[in-house]
Amino acid sequence: MRMTMRELLYGALLTALALLIPLAFQGWLQVAIPPFSATLASHLPTMLALTISPWTAALVGFGSSLGFLLTLGPIVALRASTHILFGVVGAALYQKNRQLWPALLITLPIHTLGEALVVLPFGFSFQQALLVIGLGTALHHLADSVITAAVYHSLTKAGVALSTARKHPVNHL
Repeated sequence: MRMTMRELLYGALLTALALLIPLAFQGWLQVAIPPFSATLASHLPTMLALTISPWTAALVGFGSSLGFLLTLGPIVALRASTHILFGVVGAALYQKNRQLWPALLITLPIHTLGEALVVLPFGFSFQQALLVIGLGTALHHLADSVITAAVYHSLTKAGVALSTARKHPVNHL
């Protein structure tokens, strides 16, 4: 599979945003209910990327993980790495029917279970993982889905086409 120049450009811009959100908004757009933490709008770059392509969503999910590694450490970074999985699955769903909300809602359990399961090896009880991390992630996913839908709608109204036609291919790494 090949990436277009547009996918690469949008992917780079959204990856920069995915890095910027945890770096710039650390402390004031974050909610912490130990052992859970959430940064408002941190899923926005990945959720927008899933409207572009699976490769773009994976790239942005990786950038999100790196941003959280630099700010909140390895456990939160591993939780953020689930953005890669739900982004790729969401992108595949979006490519099939070109509808944002179904892709966001179908990826909610993938994201929720992924974040809940990834903390288990670090001493979290199953109850903490499912109730605190899982429920918190589900609510965070829904809140960021609403933000993403509003931004996506605004971009669409402004004539910005995130979905790409396969022109000008570039070999992916």
